[in-house]
Amino acid sequence: MSTPEQEVEYRQHRFSPPPGSTELFLVRHGESAPAKGSAPFDLVDGQADPDLAPEGRDHAERVGRRLADERISALYVTTLRRTSQTAAPLAAKLGLTPELEADLREIHLGDWENGLFRRYTHEGHPIVEQLWREQRWDVIPGAETMEAFGGRIRAAIGRLAAANPDRRIAVFTHGGVIGEVFAQASAAKNRFAFLGADNGSISHLVVSGDNWMVRRFNDTSHLQSPFG
Repeated sequence: MSTPEQEVEYRQHRFSPPPGSTELFLVRHGESAPAKGSAPFDLVDGQADPDLAPEGRDHAERVGRRLADERISALYVTTLRRTSQTAAPLAAKLGLTPELEADLREIHLGDWENGLFRRYTHEGHPIVEQLWREQRWDVIPGAETMEAFGGRIRAAIGRLAAANPDRRIAVFTHGGVIGEVFAQASAAKNRFAFLGADNGSISHLVVSGDNWMVRRFNDTSHLQSPFG
């Protein structure tokens, strides 16, 4: 006696990275030292280069624990030491030496470097209001243009992806950079739509050629922070 054929079931699709693509975990550095008028930061190529604050070192340790088992093949940092300091715990766990990707350094704030951006934001400077209204960093006197910033970020992400096919990498970078990456990935009309990634947060991007796929943004579960 024949038995009825078993009906084929079609489960929902589960995402997997396309062959040859690169997974990037973009980590915002831990909290950096507060700006003080009496103790200006060191500068690297005209950009402020503060150390991590004690809270930032805790962020770095938590990031290291979170990513230690994620099959990461390479680490990247920028020219600014807060990124290498944040990468250090993970580098020690994985036995990897971070590589430098200078073009993923933070937006250059021109005349507002060395803590002045923090001060003027706190004081409600009118250019800060203009910056948010126009969604452009270059309303700040002497700041890097949006075109130059966006171009160097896209080129750097492209280089990292080309160098790491079928691999997972962790990139320790900056809030403005992460915001720009995800604005480009989503083709957001609001250029600042993804600005504000938390210190120590992890955002996840998959790059397959010219296709940038957003997997997660501003993951802070390892920081044990409540929704704010």
